[in-house]
Amino acid sequence: MKVVIAPDKFKGSLAANEVVEAIAAGIRDVVGDRVRIVSLPVADGGEGTVEAAISAGYERRTTSVRGPLGSTVDADWAIRGEEAVIEMAAASGLELVPSAVRDGLRASSYGTGELIRAALDASATTIVLGVGGSATTDGGAGMLEALGLKLLTPDGDAVEPGGAGLAGLATVDAAGLDHRLAGARFVLANDVDNPLCGPRGAAAIFGPQKGLGPDDIPVVDSNIGRWAKLLADALDFPADGAEVPGAGAAGGVGFGPRRAPRRAPAGGRTGR
Repeated sequence: MKVVIAPDKFKGSLAANEVVEAIAAGIRDVVGDRVRIVSLPVADGGEGTVEAAISAGYERRTTSVRGPLGSTVDADWAIRGEEAVIEMAAASGLELVPSAVRDGLRASSYGTGELIRAALDASATTIVLGVGGSATTDGGAGMLEALGLKLLTPDGDAVEPGGAGLAGLATVDAAGLDHRLAGARFVLANDVDNPLCGPRGAAAIFGPQKGLGPDDIPVVDSNIGRWAKLLADALDFPADGAEVPGAGAAGGVGFGPRRAPRRAPAGGRTGR
């Protein structure tokens, strides 16, 4: 007999590989060596996605990046050939922020962009981006800033981080966006179909668990909606991408990668 053990994590208690080990031990206690066990940890795009890839033969890499509230974190990712697997939770995840200091207004996805840049530096041309378990509701703005996008206030200063900081956004300048993105293929690993904005959007549905209060939600929702329109103009893609199922995943990070630029913008710059 062959038994395939393919669990996701038991969140809050065991990682997927630890679940596999526990189940396998239980089976062996009952039937000994009369069964062949195939271990196959899986993940849904959140915590454990990189470990699942490593279990499947990918190489572990570690990069120091900016965490969701600005402190440095060491984030694991994985690569095999020209395909990289990145877990947003490792760089910009909710578990990196103690519950007492969660700040859904200020948390940034910048570190996730730094992981993407590290994967591009390693010659990855396909990037599987797991977008579960984030601490952020910034529409992926921080992530794209780390990749060279400039988000500017009316005075030409960089906007403050997080969904609240986008209130000061006047101009999106894509001239410095990493040109390698145009040749990269992104695969989003997520388990939700929420749009970017609205009553089922990133702020309304996922914001409370990240520290957004009732009064914060409409403000952040409006901020990321306007950000999406400015980004669409700067990168020359349809603004209706915000309505695509899954665009609201991970605080709106699902909106950006699925619309990676088809070409390097020629001085791409747009303002309100």
